[in-house]
Amino acid sequence: MADFRGIWVYLSASPLLHLTLTLMAFQAGNWLYRRSGRNPIFNPVLVAILILISVLMETGTSYETYFEGAQFVHFLLGPATVALAIPLYRQFDHVRRSAAAILASLLVGSLTAATSAVGIAWIMGANRLSVISIAPKSVTAPVAMGLAKQLGGLPSLTAMLVVLTGIVGAMLGPLLLNLLRVRDWQARGFAIGTASHGIGTARALQVNEVAGAFSGLAMGLNAIATSILLPVAWKLVFG
Repeated sequence: MADFRGIWVYLSASPLLHLTLTLMAFQAGNWLYRRSGRNPIFNPVLVAILILISVLMETGTSYETYFEGAQFVHFLLGPATVALAIPLYRQFDHVRRSAAAILASLLVGSLTAATSAVGIAWIMGANRLSVISIAPKSVTAPVAMGLAKQLGGLPSLTAMLVVLTGIVGAMLGPLLLNLLRVRDWQARGFAIGTASHGIGTARALQVNEVAGAFSGLAMGLNAIATSILLPVAWKLVFG
């Protein structure tokens, strides 16, 4: 064990170690996901997070040290988000024909996501800081953290809730839509993207290209809509 810790101290000085750990953890999650018959409970992102948390806690590695290597993956979030425009472009005719339904779904979905989160937190006795932090949980992380900071919440708490929302949406969203007998891929994708942003969109893209395109569209539009509607609604309700 002493030899292992000595080796770990030596390797941890290189950012490459934590980048490699991140990629290996995700590959392990992917392997488990495929071996389980693509069971949504074994979401690759969730499995990777649990593996990384276990390793970092066992080795006593701080998040700051870990992020020195993981930031390279973080940088790729930008290009990956832009790349969502490709399936959206391929489905542009469907989007244009569904413009009215998309607008109505966006307004209802955006308001429902925020108000339901705030309402549940308030009923359960959460303090004002927690309520503010949970309000933008269905928006992609950079936008959600910015909104939380603007409203006086904790961006770090918001980031955790955003990731949790995305994982739960990717895991349970398709099952819920099946129970509700929602078969249309456009509707399924838009619902997933509105509720669970990037992680849900990645799941939708794995299942169907049309669903993935509409999920990516919903993720982007919901970020815009929530950025406009949430501060206004918060000021009207809470002053």
